[in-house]
Amino acid sequence: MKYMLLIYGNVTQEQVEAMSGEERKQLYAEWGELNRTPGMTGGVQMDDPATATTVRADGGQTLTTDGPFVETKEALGGYFFLEADDLDAAIAVAATVPNVTRGGAVEVRPVVER
Repeated sequence: MKYMLLIYGNVTQEQVEAMSGEERKQLYAEWGELNRTPGMTGGVQMDDPATATTVRADGGQTLTTDGPFVETKEALGGYFFLEADDLDAAIAVAATVPNVTRGGAVEVRPVVER
């Protein structure tokens, strides 16, 4: 079954840059290991939530709001796809995402394939 793993976190690029060389090396090693997981299809890292624009429609008018619509400590930072045997296997992979061990979260959602 295919799953989309949505990566939420609260670690900014500035915080990563402020890490010691050893801390950054460890972080990048964790991401590298994750990317070598069988069934993994890499996604992309997203820019800071402050750069987002939320688009809605109201009465035929397009409305835009700067930034994410909801105030949150954890913002969507990226995603990837995973082919796994079942939800338990997908959860096991999600638990290894570096954001999880650094206070973030990963939403595991089955992909509808028709």
